[in-house]
Amino acid sequence: MAAHFHELASDLMPAHPDGLPLPRRYWAIAAIVLAIAMSVLDSSIVNVALPTIARDFRASAAASIWVINAYQVAILAALLPLASLGEIVGYKRISISGLGVFTLASLVCACAPSLTALSVARVIQGLGAAGIMSVSAALVRFTYPHSLLGRALGINAFVVATSAALGPTVASAVLAVGHWRWLFGINVPIGVITILIAARALPETARSPRRLSYVGVALHAGTFGLLISGLQSLAHDAATWPAVGEIVCGCALGLVLARYELDRAAPLIPFDLLRVRLFSLSLATSICSFMAQAAALIALPFEIQRLGRSAVETGLLMTPWPLALALAAPVAGRLADRYPAAVMGGLGLAAMAAGLALLAVFPHDGTATGFVWRMALCGLGFGLFQSPNNRALLTSAPRAVAILFRAYPASGSNLALGVAAAIALLAALVSMVRLAGNSTAAAH
Repeated sequence: MAAHFHELASDLMPAHPDGLPLPRRYWAIAAIVLAIAMSVLDSSIVNVALPTIARDFRASAAASIWVINAYQVAILAALLPLASLGEIVGYKRISISGLGVFTLASLVCACAPSLTALSVARVIQGLGAAGIMSVSAALVRFTYPHSLLGRALGINAFVVATSAALGPTVASAVLAVGHWRWLFGINVPIGVITILIAARALPETARSPRRLSYVGVALHAGTFGLLISGLQSLAHDAATWPAVGEIVCGCALGLVLARYELDRAAPLIPFDLLRVRLFSLSLATSICSFMAQAAALIALPFEIQRLGRSAVETGLLMTPWPLALALAAPVAGRLADRYPAAVMGGLGLAAMAAGLALLAVFPHDGTATGFVWRMALCGLGFGLFQSPNNRALLTSAPRAVAILFRAYPASGSNLALGVAAAIALLAALVSMVRLAGNSTAAAH
């Protein structure tokens, strides 16, 4: 998404004004889709295995969540700088470099001897994923002709949304036949094949003569590093006041970053777009909805296994979410041509909030059927909401879940589902607020 915003504001002329010729176009989109699917899948594919990883390394549930935190923090810190760097050195180069780092780090993850080593490897893997994600939308723009661009972006969005929810199901299939280390190992051959395709098929793009702002990058990394470090400290047994101090310093550094970026012609963060009311409301809705999904998908494996299910059964019970999402997304796309996005998003997120609330109060002796339809309701609601312009996968939800696990060791997963339901309901309300914005715009 960041790369898409930057390219709209840049003065670059496309190297391929009407997309790539066939069949190269198909090979290029295959490489883009494979890369983005791997990077998004790895944000949730380990969720089901977290209890097993915690037991293997003799770590607490809160500590094991750092396996997810490390990946998402690295993406969050590097996404915008790498998107900006892609304009300077070329989107293709950033994508292939990201693929290489991601593939190599996946191999290291598969061989990690400890939770600390796995977490460090996940940081490196996250940096590679950031390279992939930061330029995917820009590469799609130069791959497809303008007349088919909407369809191409729709495919890209569908892959992102489905991959995020499909992780637990894929994990279940892998865990049914192998060790959790294969969750990372399978990335290696797929990554190598994708690199070979990308090297030959991805489009070359024009480059910007401007330079990357190292001060902006440092401020950006420092802001998110301090914020995430402080939140992570609260999730463990670290001293509370130093953790609060880190969060305060991170917020202060964020203000410095904002002041520095506002005066730049090509900032890392598109502040000009944030001034547009409809855009900022849509972004807030997207962030809340992905926070709710991320929190739920992290908490659910612990909650399901707390109810006495195995790791394989856990993945199967989580499958209705992505299946319902995949069925709802194309229907929502057609309905969006006839009904306001605010209404579609609000209804979808309300359904998701209801499903999460019902999961939070699911009885210990409940049937699998009862659990399945509640999961399907969540996926259906999220599928109705999902739009091509909202890609907020990188949230603080994992840190919040870790804090709940620390505060409530026995029922943290259950409370996390309740929190996720509240966040989804908030997102539904924010989505409905956009109607007022559209009415005001129409009046003028």
